[in-house]
Amino acid sequence: MSTPMVLAEGVHKRFGRLEVLRGISLEVQPGQVMCMLGPSGSGKSTFLRCINHLEKIEAGRLSVDGELVGYRQEGDRLHELREADVVRKRAEIGMVFQRFNLFPHMTALQNVCEAPVQVRGVPREQARERGAELLARVGLGHRLSAYPSQLSGGQQQRVAIARALAMDPKLMLFDEPTSALDPELVGEVLDVMRGLAADGMTMIVVSHEIGFAREVADTMVFIDEGLVVESGPPEQVISAPQHERTRAFLSKVL
Repeated sequence: MSTPMVLAEGVHKRFGRLEVLRGISLEVQPGQVMCMLGPSGSGKSTFLRCINHLEKIEAGRLSVDGELVGYRQEGDRLHELREADVVRKRAEIGMVFQRFNLFPHMTALQNVCEAPVQVRGVPREQARERGAELLARVGLGHRLSAYPSQLSGGQQQRVAIARALAMDPKLMLFDEPTSALDPELVGEVLDVMRGLAADGMTMIVVSHEIGFAREVADTMVFIDEGLVVESGPPEQVISAPQHERTRAFLSKVL
């Protein structure tokens, strides 16, 4: 068996007195696509943020490609990594948010180039060439000089995906990437994600796009109240859910 790209073992996370994750355990193999479903507030987005240490976990273990996230182990004790080391590890994990978070004063190409130059020290001209390739890959080779305000929501989200890919990540996390888009723009973003899956990118996708999950995902996970309620092949979870909570949720979204 290969080393899982993501391995979560009994992950807990709380905000004050609210326990958001109550023992999440799952694994994603290299090249797999996992889609996560669940109601608002179930812990899906928090779990994604724990994977790249934007949030610190209280208990359990979380590793990416065989290495603990945000910590090093000495004997039986875990020690938090220095911020510089966390940033370096985080650069290996691409994340695409609901909101596009583009720099409004930068063009599409500048948005894509900035992190490789600033974080990885890539020469700017090399970063520009790579950025232009990635924008072409997401169908925006003709909009390199456009500012975010000149782009549709779907185009902005595709720039955000290109920006994440510019760091050559080993893992991509998508946190409801189409939820802020007008319905007619959803397809263009999902098409880019289909292409990434076809190219073998390991992906965890939080989304209620059931058709996309059925078509692209290797595994579907239903999370409720901070726990994995059900997981399995998408067709099984969607068409023949075993748990009453899953059935009730799917009856509302299908």
